[in-house]
Amino acid sequence: MLELNHKKLEVWKDSMKFVSLVYQITQNFPKVEIYGITSQLRRSVVSIPSNIAEGSSRNSTIERRRFCRIARSSLVELDTQLEISNSLGFIESDQIEKIAVNINMIFAKLTKLIQNTN
Repeated sequence: MLELNHKKLEVWKDSMKFVSLVYQITQNFPKVEIYGITSQLRRSVVSIPSNIAEGSSRNSTIERRRFCRIARSSLVELDTQLEISNSLGFIESDQIEKIAVNINMIFAKLTKLIQNTN
């Protein structure tokens, strides 16, 4: 593995842990959803640390911010998909609380990173 700067970012570390949490939770989703909401949730959550990493390798401030905004948009997309999953009864309320804490924390850290990127 490469020793790159994005791996030092707390928001990247947090989002990597969040990937594991979402994968764990979606393991219990109905098997008929493997190509539906399960796949969509997993792609969205993987997109978060992936875009943070890609953005950190860019040379310009504009590009670095753009990829952080994309990561934040993936987080918002994930939030909506989780709301849908909750309304369909795929997620238990204790899991929703755990997820909400992570979403709010990562959203705040991404917002701060966007504001402080130079």
